Amino acid sequence: MKEIITLLKPRLWSFRSNASTKNKRDRSFKLLLFGTLALLFWGGLFAASLRVLFYFKSIAELGDILAYKLLSMVMITFFSLLIFSSILTSLSKLYLSRDLPLVHSMPVSSYKIFVARWIESTLDSSWMLVVYTLPVFIAYGIVFQAGPLFYVNIVLILLALAIIASGISAVLVMVAVIIVPASRIKNIFIFLSLALFLILFFAVRLLRPERLVDPEIFETTLVYLKALRAPAPPYLPSTWAYDSITAALSGPMTGVFFHTALTWSFALVLAFVIIIIADAIYFRGVSRTQTAPRRLFKARRFNTRFLGIFQGPVRALAVKEVRIFFRDQTQWSQLFLIGALVVIYVYNFKVLPLEKAPIKTIYLQNLLSFLNMGLATFVLTAITARFAYPAISIEREAFWLVKSGPVPLRNFLWIKFFVYFCPLLILSEILIIATNILLSVTTFMMILSTITIFFIVPGIVSMGIGLGAAYPNFKSENPAQSVTSFGGVVFMMLCAGYIGAVIVLEAGPVYNFFMADLQDRALTTYEWIWTVGSFSLAFIISVCAFLLPMRFGEKRLSNLLL
Repeated sequence: MKEIITLLKPRLWSFRSNASTKNKRDRSFKLLLFGTLALLFWGGLFAASLRVLFYFKSIAELGDILAYKLLSMVMITFFSLLIFSSILTSLSKLYLSRDLPLVHSMPVSSYKIFVARWIESTLDSSWMLVVYTLPVFIAYGIVFQAGPLFYVNIVLILLALAIIASGISAVLVMVAVIIVPASRIKNIFIFLSLALFLILFFAVRLLRPERLVDPEIFETTLVYLKALRAPAPPYLPSTWAYDSITAALSGPMTGVFFHTALTWSFALVLAFVIIIIADAIYFRGVSRTQTAPRRLFKARRFNTRFLGIFQGPVRALAVKEVRIFFRDQTQWSQLFLIGALVVIYVYNFKVLPLEKAPIKTIYLQNLLSFLNMGLATFVLTAITARFAYPAISIEREAFWLVKSGPVPLRNFLWIKFFVYFCPLLILSEILIIATNILLSVTTFMMILSTITIFFIVPGIVSMGIGLGAAYPNFKSENPAQSVTSFGGVVFMMLCAGYIGAVIVLEAGPVYNFFMADLQDRALTTYEWIWTVGSFSLAFIISVCAFLLPMRFGEKRLSNLLL
């Protein structure tokens, strides 16, 4: 046990070192910013959960059934996300960390190294999910007027599920490393994770869970109640957790103790089993992962003729950027995930029951189309954060080559911008046009949304590249890590503010145009002034969002490299 604690100490020392070496004022500002955002999100989730549960509770006899059904879905989703997160974290912590050769050269048994790494992996993969799931369960306790035992039991249950998910993931990773060639294990798990996520996503969406709040689609009330009361599979740990929580809400205390004890006994047994397995095969798997990595699929020479419009060093950098993207399977393999999300996004609009809405269909269609501009741009922001924002950080230690090259830093940043701008613009326009066609919107809304997206996309991509250059992280092992940094949070906040500003500025003029068309009248002078002023201000904001972040990123990156 002493050796395990010693192996965990560097992780604690790293936090203390960061606190003592960084500028205290800068650190306090970042803590205040992150803390405020976290509290706002936590509070919003709590308020939404409370409102939904109070609404369910107001429904006579059926309300409790709906609340328990929602709780069952929350538990299954929570456990699935824990498994998904733990697989990727376990693979990174146990086999792909850069300090593993140093750690395994120490006079410590391999299974003790495994235990220390497994504890880190469990904490890293589950703490955020646990923290941001707590408001949902606290809302259940308030609505159902549960006692103190309920809240203690929630903490115990979530910790047990985190240990179980991390243990299952660790076993899967260790066995896979022995079976699959070590040089391909990372790529294999990326594809398996993506495939599993897509299967679950399609399965949940095609089951159309919104039908559970629409009894009219069922033949009889008994069929509806039977669908709501359908039990979860009894062999899943999430079912044991669900039974424990429901017993704490309304059932006997014996049920609480039994199901909590069942969950924790499985977690502890699983911990002992994975330690035995790790003692037998963990070090052999680590040895296999030290071989040179190979690509899962060998791609042919990439055709770069379309980049012929550029010349000299600029064309060389553009070709490099495109080739690196397709050579890194952790990057281009996520295109399958994006494609699936696009299909689901469009499918959601196809199944909207607009004819059942109490609002006039033509009004509702155009309202949804207008709101869809904001939703589509938020999807664009998430994709930009994953691909465009880390574009500077993925250069890593090789950035000195770019710095010493004959291309100015400004040109380098603009090359990055155009490499990501073109595909993201095409993707955004496809989302808007496809959903507008399914909604059967007016010609005015089709033109407005298409033009608005055309002006918003450059601003979002520019903020991604510019802020990624202003706050680079050349030491990150995974490009996704840079998105969770201070610069990544600033990027997401600025994008949210930018999108919100444009939507708010356009809302008034769009409403005036739509009402004038319905009433078959012309716009008044005041409405024309309002329209011209709002669209002009939105255009100015878009130009600023396009130019200023790139200049800011260039200046910060130049000063950083001095």
